[in-house]
Amino acid sequence: MKDLKEKPTETTVAKINNVEIVVVENGEKMVAVKPICDALGIASNGQIEKIKTDPLLNSVYKTVLSTGADGKQYEMFSIPFMFVFGWLYRIDSRNVKKEARPLVEKYQKECYIALYNHFQLQSDFLEARQKAIDIYVEAYDQARRNFKDAEKIMREKKSEFDRVRSVTFHQWLADRSQLSLFSPDQMEG
Repeated sequence: MKDLKEKPTETTVAKINNVEIVVVENGEKMVAVKPICDALGIASNGQIEKIKTDPLLNSVYKTVLSTGADGKQYEMFSIPFMFVFGWLYRIDSRNVKKEARPLVEKYQKECYIALYNHFQLQSDFLEARQKAIDIYVEAYDQARRNFKDAEKIMREKKSEFDRVRSVTFHQWLADRSQLSLFSPDQMEG
């Protein structure tokens, strides 16, 4: 673990109710929980306890050195940036301050849509691909059948061609009255 006294890189990634949400990068991108809770008007202590007891989040939180709203450095309870979105998704919008509620509900609706798109669009793709595969398999099978039919016709025509080609001048003279090189149906085909 990096030394907390080492100054990390900080990047503002969002603003909630005029409170900047900052990603602190000191080997890993982390986000302090308290500024988000303050911006939403919910108790940070309650959220920190929920994170600590959450079966997934309890193994990823850390205390990181971050700049507070007053410009001073503080050790702040933080979670990895990649987990912030899921944590925010689970906050009950009825518990946030009134002016933050529409923003939280809009965000949560976007999460529902993103989850739907992730899982359902993949399913839609797989279904569409399977339909296309079925169509192409049928077309391929038909082409194979056509090819086999064409092969049979080609073999027959090749045999007829070889028969005609194999007739010698002497055979033709000898059997001139009986041997027909071309039958009427062969001339048309």
